[in-house]
Amino acid sequence: MKKRMNSGMVSGLLISVLLIGTGSLTQSCNNPKDKKEANQWFSSGEWLNGLELKPHTSTNQQEFEKLYKANSLWWDQAFEWLKTTDLDTIGPGTYIIEEGNVRAIVSEAPAPLLEKVKWEAHKDFSDIQYIVKGKAQMGVAPVSEASVTEAYDSAKDIGFFDVDGEYYTAEPGTFFIFTPEDAHRPGVHVEGYDTIKKVVLKIRAKTSE
Repeated sequence: MKKRMNSGMVSGLLISVLLIGTGSLTQSCNNPKDKKEANQWFSSGEWLNGLELKPHTSTNQQEFEKLYKANSLWWDQAFEWLKTTDLDTIGPGTYIIEEGNVRAIVSEAPAPLLEKVKWEAHKDFSDIQYIVKGKAQMGVAPVSEASVTEAYDSAKDIGFFDVDGEYYTAEPGTFFIFTPEDAHRPGVHVEGYDTIKKVVLKIRAKTSE
């Protein structure tokens, strides 16, 4: 004779399945082992390929590791450009490193006040931002915690947000990495440093399929 499961037993099984599934998902997204491995890889600095500039500690290490390992050639080209270019003498302009995938934008201009700088994020490209001369503030926050103020424009690869983020001082010697998971408020004026020279490297964020 077949036994029937009562509603209580069915509900209990469903709850157990949901809890197990949720636990697996959480473990996958927040795996301490993955974070530790990403930190070790990031801290090794092997990916800098001899570049003496330092990455800022605000870098989203897990996301950067994923993007770098998916397309190391593009990142290596960006770091090589930073290493071999005379950043003190190079003039403002856009420099194509690999057509469609890697480019550098050099600017030398007054740093805008905080209220003039919007939180932004990109989908197609990651940023390396480096202050060559002067000082500026860089705001960083997870896109997942931000609310959209201006919808993403695919032609310009930019969307604008509102979020409470952390601010750090950017100065020569240390560069910032902003992945598509990072909202950023870059190049904000610091008292005493009216004009800054800045390099923004754009690296395509396409991952391997």
